[in-house]
Amino acid sequence: MPIIDNAVYVAGRRIENPASLEDTFEHMRDRNGMAWIGLFRPTTEEIQKVAQEFSLHPLAVEDALSGHQRAKLERYGDTLFAVLLPARYVESRETVELGELHVFVGPDFVVTIRHAESPDLARVRKRMEAVPDLLALGPEAVLYAILDEVVDEYEPVAGGLQNDIDEIEDLLFSDDGAELSRRIYELSREVIGFQRAVDPLSTMLESLLRGADRYGVDIELQRSLRDVLDHTIRIAHRLASYRAILDNALTVNSTLVTRRQTETALAQNEQVKRISGWAAILFGPSIVAGVYGMNFRHMPELEWVWGYPMALALMTVTAVGLYTVFKWRKWM
Repeated sequence: MPIIDNAVYVAGRRIENPASLEDTFEHMRDRNGMAWIGLFRPTTEEIQKVAQEFSLHPLAVEDALSGHQRAKLERYGDTLFAVLLPARYVESRETVELGELHVFVGPDFVVTIRHAESPDLARVRKRMEAVPDLLALGPEAVLYAILDEVVDEYEPVAGGLQNDIDEIEDLLFSDDGAELSRRIYELSREVIGFQRAVDPLSTMLESLLRGADRYGVDIELQRSLRDVLDHTIRIAHRLASYRAILDNALTVNSTLVTRRQTETALAQNEQVKRISGWAAILFGPSIVAGVYGMNFRHMPELEWVWGYPMALALMTVTAVGLYTVFKWRKWM
């Protein structure tokens, strides 16, 4: 069975390290302790065994079995079911990888079902075991610690996205545009995906705090949850600002690309004008030369002594006249 860690706690201290789930259930009943069971990618049969022992609601179990859930918090009687989307930033690909963590919190148990490497729940357990007074507050304290870890792991992800945005801003007025547009669009998708993991947490934490007095949650634990809520809101605001920056960057980049294309077209048009102008200038004298080059016996000015100078003069006047007109119209 993919049990990452499995322990029974009494008064915040680990008293048993059961070898199987059956032993865990037995020690819980014998010592009136709290079980904390960590599973990693369990099978359907393994989830059903835990569900049967703790009387988990079928709808929550169905969500845990199917996976690919949105971040949410639901209460079924005296059991809380939370779906969290932990994240990590992959620097080499500039992407945000989202995992999925299901947490069942009952009066005397916590069951975590992890479908990704993140978050590091071993670190959460170690931190909690180092503070028995906090762990003694019960399953709600474990849920707080897990939420805190997930939100803490969001910070470096937000930092990685910030670095990418800084790079985009540096390239905005120097890049050729097409590749940068693709990068901005892909980064926007990463931010939006990350927002889907972060934004629901605020509502989840506010819901926990609203029901804290009703379910007798310790006042210090409530303060800790508010601190996690503050961190979550701060990250959510950062992501909202990232999205606005990227939207503006995409608009500015599109404008710059259009401007560069227009400038290129205008520059090409100016070249076409110059080439056309010189072609017309050369075409005028060519017409005169072509007329006087015809091999006809009877033709004006053939016997005239000034015929040749006049032809040259006519060519020159035609060329100069065309050049003057084109220069005046700023084609040259």
